[in-house]
Amino acid sequence: MQKQKLHVKIGDKVKIISGFYKNEIGEIKSINRKTGKLIVKGINFKFKHIKPRTDSDVGEIKQLEAPIHHSNVKLSN
Repeated sequence: MQKQKLHVKIGDKVKIISGFYKNEIGEIKSINRKTGKLIVKGINFKFKHIKPRTDSDVGEIKQLEAPIHHSNVKLSN
């Protein structure tokens, strides 16, 4: 795959233009240029269920920010 030229950079404020989080605004935390996806702070949360590794450990549910394709965001003022 080739690296994609993106219209945004890390630290930019963006507005989500499609999907469940439509019309919400967040700041870009990271960019994957190979896939063209971004991670936006406070947007697109997914849950990861983690099993306990030993008998004394407790399982947990982590909330992670999942990537969004760059075509689903636009720069916000």
